[in-house]
Amino acid sequence: MSNVPHAYRGAILHSLADPAEVGIEASYAYFEDGILLVEDGKVRDVGPAIELLPRLAGVALTHYDNALITPGFIDTHIHFPQTGMIGAYGEQLLDWLNTYTFPTEMRFADQAHAREVAEVFVNELLRNGTTTALVFGSVHKQSVDAFFEVASALDLRMIAGKVLMDRNAPEALTDTVESGYADSRELIERWHGKGRLHYAVTPRFAPTSTPEQLAMAGRLLGEYPDLYLHTHLSENRQEVEWVKGLFPDNGGYLDVYDKHQLTGPRSVFAHAVHLCDAECRRLAETGSAVAFCPTSNLFLGSGLFDLKRMEQYKVRVGLGTDIGAGTSFSQLRSLSEAYKIMQLQGQKLDPFKSLYLATLGSARALYLDERIGNFEAGKDADFVVLDYQATPLIDYRLKQSSNLAERLFALITLGDDRVIRETFAAGNSVHRRDG
Repeated sequence: MSNVPHAYRGAILHSLADPAEVGIEASYAYFEDGILLVEDGKVRDVGPAIELLPRLAGVALTHYDNALITPGFIDTHIHFPQTGMIGAYGEQLLDWLNTYTFPTEMRFADQAHAREVAEVFVNELLRNGTTTALVFGSVHKQSVDAFFEVASALDLRMIAGKVLMDRNAPEALTDTVESGYADSRELIERWHGKGRLHYAVTPRFAPTSTPEQLAMAGRLLGEYPDLYLHTHLSENRQEVEWVKGLFPDNGGYLDVYDKHQLTGPRSVFAHAVHLCDAECRRLAETGSAVAFCPTSNLFLGSGLFDLKRMEQYKVRVGLGTDIGAGTSFSQLRSLSEAYKIMQLQGQKLDPFKSLYLATLGSARALYLDERIGNFEAGKDADFVVLDYQATPLIDYRLKQSSNLAERLFALITLGDDRVIRETFAAGNSVHRRDG
């Protein structure tokens, strides 16, 4: 990280608030010719170039033509051990876990393999403009060590945790209440709060943890109040029925987590496709968040996430790729699929709401909106440069666009990793596209 200020000039766009709360026009700021001033890894200022340039005597300046600078994308649900199985032939969720996921994750007992995949995984995040992610490891603590080692070397703001799983899984992938607690505490002490890293207590989902292990997870959250909780909720109807059978004394899927003190601020529940009104209400009351994972929900046939319903109940919503059931590391691809999911429900997803979901909305879901998510002064300088000429088709389409909303929607609909010209974390360039 350099203490020397550096200015970046180009078109700049960032979210200010949720369009569902303040309306579209008040939800963002845009500078056709803007300056983003970065110093000591933080945003120092942002605004029109005509206003800021006179104050920048002696400051190094990088000018991006035919590009749009936005905050870095934030992924609120992803599995790094599943990188090598992305695109595995589709099954329903529970069959898919047994056929593909569990055999893949067994390989992470090997430290060298975990490190190799961690490097590929982080590189893919950065190639796709993702600067923060909430990440599942495997049941092996060395998987989390490997991920945090790679993320720490690049000074990334990342959240991860070791999977807790003491039943309904292959023996090679199960821990115990005692070993899960000991391994999690060791990882928390080693990594939580180191640089820009955070730890998440990570029971895979209710069916693979006994009530005793879920209670242990709640105990960890009580012992370290600023930890995250990361798990799955109501992704698949068969899964929901399974939970009812495993926990007959609870009123519903979310009640299982609530009973074990796993709901609350910094608790993120992936998918949340099949919820009742009472569960939506309870998520909002506890300050919990859900991760909207469009590509994986479509790929596994899990169902259609109802974003409007979450807005109605004021539930915090982040965007997730859910690699490897998800089919792309690109949050642009996720947003393209999210638009289609909304269309199938007779609803619309405005491009400025999409921007919010991928940046400030996901930061808010993670309770990190005071640190990341837009270009307010003092926030981490995590940002991406999107190339208006990334492909011949994108270049041609954008030349036909008459306004910012059209350009943004076209980038989302047609874009992928090729759109990311450069990615910055804490003011440092951590990925630059070749060519």
